[in-house]
Amino acid sequence: MTTAPAPAATREALGPSLIRLQQNGADIVVLDADLGKSTSARKFRDEFPERFFTFGVAEQNMVSAAAGFAAMGHTVFATTFAVFIEHAFDQLRMSVAQPKLNVKIVASHGGVSVGEDGASAQSVEDFALFSSLLNFAVCVPADVVEAEAMTEAAVNTPGPFYIRTARPKTPVIYTDGPRFELGKADMLRDGSDLTIVAVGLLVERALRAADQLASEGIEARVLNMSTIRPLDAAALEAAARDTGAIVVAEEHLSHTGLGAMCAQALATRHPVPMEFVGLDRYGESATWSEALELMGLTPEGVADAARKVVARK
Repeated sequence: MTTAPAPAATREALGPSLIRLQQNGADIVVLDADLGKSTSARKFRDEFPERFFTFGVAEQNMVSAAAGFAAMGHTVFATTFAVFIEHAFDQLRMSVAQPKLNVKIVASHGGVSVGEDGASAQSVEDFALFSSLLNFAVCVPADVVEAEAMTEAAVNTPGPFYIRTARPKTPVIYTDGPRFELGKADMLRDGSDLTIVAVGLLVERALRAADQLASEGIEARVLNMSTIRPLDAAALEAAARDTGAIVVAEEHLSHTGLGAMCAQALATRHPVPMEFVGLDRYGESATWSEALELMGLTPEGVADAARKVVARK
């Protein structure tokens, strides 16, 4: 009998992945805004201290320095919490996005699953902000295995990259190894009645919702849309044509996040009934699981949206 992998936080992948990639010949420089222990970037410092630079609580300076290192030819990872990297939007726009520099932003503690830190620390706008920056790839792993593969893809893909990771330990989905490919959705389950498009922590909850729906005779396709930008519009169109209804589930404001992007893509390709499981307000202080429940980001919430959208077909 095979033992299931222990739950792990996606933020735990960064440090070990960067160490491995540097040992294998990458030219990586890591910048930190005083949160390297929480993002796991500090593990890289312990192995390569001459390639690790701490800027304190100064995200704008960190991003400007990241642009400088990238202009010198390095692959640069700049790390902090998702809510704090928003402080450096102008530097990201002017110094990274416009010149298409090789800067990778890895921001942990994204979404309301930050938990007890409350609304002021819960980034629910980051998908929108980074997707608005031309030339950025925007990605969110569903588990720690995909987070490791995503970090490697960032190293091997020239240009700006944003990866949002999460604070809590969550189940491993990719027990047989990663299947991440930049710009491609991954079908984790097929179905004919609707498609659930999920990202980040909502992927595992979408799979549980699909199990629940199957017991009711509703077969749901589940797509892990781990790349938000560039969006896999072809997979979306195929899902719309095959299943005739879409639910989008995300830990972000729906009107500016993945839901809005999926709706825009389908509006010009194959419009179908859609429902959205996401946020329409700021969060509040609670444990991470309670915070998701308060906002309706649960398997039951996804299943309810699925029933509604199937009824509208």
